[in-house]
Amino acid sequence: MDATPKGNRLHIALLGRTNVGKSSILNMITGQDIAITSPVAGTTTDVVEKAMELLPLGPVLFLDTAGLDDVSKLSSLRLKKTEKIFDRADVAILVTEPDFWGTYEEEVLAEMNRRKTPVIVAINKIDLHRPSGQFLRDVQAKTLHIIPVSTIDAQKRDSFLDILKRQLLEIVPNDFVQPPPLVGDLMPPGGLAVLVVPIDLQAPKGRLILPQVQTIRDALDNDAAVVIVKDRELPATLSLLKRTPDVVVCDSQAVLKVSADVSPEIPLTTFSILFARQKGDLVTAAEGAAHIEALQSGDRVLIAEACSHHPLQDDIGRVKIPRWLKQYVGGDIQTDVSAGRNYPDNLQDYKLIIHCGACMLTRREMLSRMQQAREAGVPITNYGLAISFTQGIVRRTLSPFPSALLAFDRKMKEHQLQ
Repeated sequence: MDATPKGNRLHIALLGRTNVGKSSILNMITGQDIAITSPVAGTTTDVVEKAMELLPLGPVLFLDTAGLDDVSKLSSLRLKKTEKIFDRADVAILVTEPDFWGTYEEEVLAEMNRRKTPVIVAINKIDLHRPSGQFLRDVQAKTLHIIPVSTIDAQKRDSFLDILKRQLLEIVPNDFVQPPPLVGDLMPPGGLAVLVVPIDLQAPKGRLILPQVQTIRDALDNDAAVVIVKDRELPATLSLLKRTPDVVVCDSQAVLKVSADVSPEIPLTTFSILFARQKGDLVTAAEGAAHIEALQSGDRVLIAEACSHHPLQDDIGRVKIPRWLKQYVGGDIQTDVSAGRNYPDNLQDYKLIIHCGACMLTRREMLSRMQQAREAGVPITNYGLAISFTQGIVRRTLSPFPSALLAFDRKMKEHQLQ
């Protein structure tokens, strides 16, 4: 569980006013002094992350935030980071005090309701003042998930955790308990997947990258077999198989070569497209890929990466995709790159967003990014779909997903009629 990537953990945000006890609650949950606590308001100056295993839920990531009513000189920067947590949170714990509920609490609750993010209200400091019956009734009218707590009463930690776990199980999003599959539903039990994995400069020494590992695990979890091969050895490996694979999955950058080596009747897709489905909305991403047809010279495109890495020569997001776009459009396309958590606020300035596979993001965070693009009126697609489109084989790589292929074809017809 300690090695579970952040993107596969349930993200639980602790939100509330300064000095309400968010960090104390985090320390109580973890049983460790993770976050600095002090009677001085605004002690938490940045988001504090704590990964742990919270049975029976499994791997989670707690996000302790700065107070929403911070009025310090750096408050605007702190609050901006806190607001970004709204995009990441699968569940929010709104911390308040007995008989105190105001504008800040209402705004948090309204924002979480707008995003359909479930909320638990933790009423802290009950050792100082017991909440009145009327206050409890007022809060219960807003949410049925309430936990009174005193963080200085260590003997009641287990009782608090039991209630917290029970309430989390009641409200945890279904896509965390049963996340969309990667490749398992594309094969019958006893099926066979061939994974084409490149070993190049960008491949980590001595191991596979996360999307490849997770695809292998997903196939095994669904009682299927996996054959792993490099692209150069693929034809020879296919000739040795006694049966036709149920699906072939390859790296997006090798898709053109792999497509030529794999018979048309064998379903073919890419790791990036698999993650576009698991982490986000593949239908929306397929529609976004069709928008490449409408790009014109001078248009501005955002390349969005979920992780920060040192770009290598011929980097896929910074070099290859921009080059393929320019070649396809036949003119100059301006591309900007955002990396890590720095998803821009000016999405409306772009004609298209091309996002990475988002293996380091939660499904909720990726869906939030797609929703922000939708609200800005900007199409969004992902690396694998964009590459397949510019290579002229996107209909083939979408063939295992009929609804996404139908949406792509429909959107293409719209662009061709314009």
